[in-house]
Amino acid sequence: MGRCNGRCTLVGFCCLQLIAALERQIFDFLGYQWAPILANFLHIMAVILGIFGTIQYRSKYLIMYAVWLVLWVGWNAFIICFYLEVGHLSQDRDFIMTFNTSLHRSWWMENGPGCLVTPVLNSRLALEDHHVITVSGCLLDYQYIEVLSSAAQIFLALISSVGLTPMVTRRRRRRRTYSYSHCTRLGNSVP
Repeated sequence: MGRCNGRCTLVGFCCLQLIAALERQIFDFLGYQWAPILANFLHIMAVILGIFGTIQYRSKYLIMYAVWLVLWVGWNAFIICFYLEVGHLSQDRDFIMTFNTSLHRSWWMENGPGCLVTPVLNSRLALEDHHVITVSGCLLDYQYIEVLSSAAQIFLALISSVGLTPMVTRRRRRRRTYSYSHCTRLGNSVP
């Protein structure tokens, strides 16, 4: 029986990242969250390139994937801070997730586990094309669902970066060793 080496493990974690990103993409589309939709799309593309770079031993793709993982961890840290309203961030005032184009919120706000949505009739707070609702009885508030999703993304990215680091350094070391041995065989001196 064969055993799973570092490449196999990294491809496995990349596949887990891909599944988690696709799940998140679906729920962001349902909530009209345009900024996360764009970020998820870029993440899916980077993970696919990371899988390709891992399978084909393409160090440039692996380095690009490593750089993207740093940006991805930063984006997810921002989402955690946004939903927990850290600092001056406010969900009621800032519509960053929709690029200030609409008043839509997280899909989990109305559809969370155990949530009971009640429309408020004849509310003066409602705009022309919106309605006011009250949400009660949720087992887990939507902010915490979004935070858990971002924390899972950060965890998968950190695990992938741990598996990615030896592959990039080992590959670059092999390339350097090959070029030095090639120079010495030709009778050239090694710089």
